[in-house]
Amino acid sequence: MAKVYTESIGRLMELLSHMPGVGEKTAERLAYHILRLSPEEGLALADAIRDVKEKVKQCSTCFQFAETDPCAMCSDARRDRATICVVEEPKDVAAIEQVGSYRGLYHVLCGRLAPLEGMEPDDLTVDKLIERVRAGQVKEVILATNADMEGEATALYVREALQGLPVKVTRLARGIPSGSHLEYANSAVLADALNGRQEMKK
Repeated sequence: MAKVYTESIGRLMELLSHMPGVGEKTAERLAYHILRLSPEEGLALADAIRDVKEKVKQCSTCFQFAETDPCAMCSDARRDRATICVVEEPKDVAAIEQVGSYRGLYHVLCGRLAPLEGMEPDDLTVDKLIERVRAGQVKEVILATNADMEGEATALYVREALQGLPVKVTRLARGIPSGSHLEYANSAVLADALNGRQEMKK
């Protein structure tokens, strides 16, 4: 059977297929779309990918993606330093920021407890969260993990890890349907969940 793709097209398709939600057919469509781009557009895309890999790091304080360390939010004196909102992934920070009503700081766990996926407690940034709370400025920790089984288990683990520290621990209200993810919730639902957050009992 004749070789259908050139070596470079085949390699591009293979790399694209490793992306979340991208199967072989989608990778093929994306590869051909890239081929149809003008040289300027294609190289601009390549430059953007290179810039992201070279310039974007994780903030050493909150662990969200940034080009400075500490990040712009951690450096912003106007934000409420007495409140930390704990999320699973950096994309969750963007979801909450779009609501526009939260003015505290963030802490990204860089995952959630999922033993079947190889995510154990030591893989999360809970120890760094405890350090931030022990520094004494934080009065409330909002647990904004996803409302699914892994997210609930992660919230309970973080709650137990903070036990004994002088901080109030709250959980997003049930405006977010069980089993859903923050990134898919609209701004109104997220705003209701933030405003109606409840203290997690020991």
